[in-house]
Amino acid sequence: MKHIGDAFETLKVERIEDHLLVVTLNRPAQANSTNTQMGRDLFDLWTGLYVDQQDIRCIVLTGAGDKVFSAGGDLKERNEMTDEQWQRQHALFERARMALLECPIPIIAAVNGAAYGGGLETVLTCDFSYAARRARFALTEVKIGIMPGGMGTQNLPRVVGRNRAKEIILTARPFSAEEAYEWGLINKICEDDALMDDVLETARAICANAPLSIYRARKAVDVACDVDIATGYAFELEAYNRLVGTQDRLEGVRAFVERRPARFQGR
Repeated sequence: MKHIGDAFETLKVERIEDHLLVVTLNRPAQANSTNTQMGRDLFDLWTGLYVDQQDIRCIVLTGAGDKVFSAGGDLKERNEMTDEQWQRQHALFERARMALLECPIPIIAAVNGAAYGGGLETVLTCDFSYAARRARFALTEVKIGIMPGGMGTQNLPRVVGRNRAKEIILTARPFSAEEAYEWGLINKICEDDALMDDVLETARAICANAPLSIYRARKAVDVACDVDIATGYAFELEAYNRLVGTQDRLEGVRAFVERRPARFQGR
């Protein structure tokens, strides 16, 4: 299992500040598409962070270059695969996707360019996303005889609604950053050269807050989207009460009274 600082063949992983990690999908010559090695790298990265967060409080996920976030699966690698090889590879991708979903650290997608197929599914699996104005989006799987298999049919309707999701998936038509924003798929459109500055500003705001509070509040929001309100509220209260006895709660109140920035330790 790899950790921050280890070498990844297809990812660039940079701890740019004490609590902030930038992960770059790094196959620009192949449109940052996901081959088998990237599947392994992503699985190792997200699984490692599930076990040990290493005091990372926010992650920014982006693509190398200025044109493509990710084109999805590497179809050139898949072209000569047998059915068995295809399904074995996809099983790896499935575990990597679940590891991304289960990562306890907030993840912001910085969509620097086209996010097609599995690339868009990756965006949808992150907590939220900002996009450059040049970004384009599509779920194109039905054009090649398959369908979304990276949680696209699960996450997209939760974000844009059932009918819009069906239109996006069944037509496979690309859509713009403006449409993605209008439909609630992205949180903000950024000017192309300001994307990372805007995303990092938001990531730093998250990093400045109490990490235990961030982790539990994030989970409570996710649970709320899948259960009735009474069950969701019960989960919220359980998470809330676990925070009352933390050192960070004491520090947060003390810092407020003393009119100074809090120094949270994640304890």
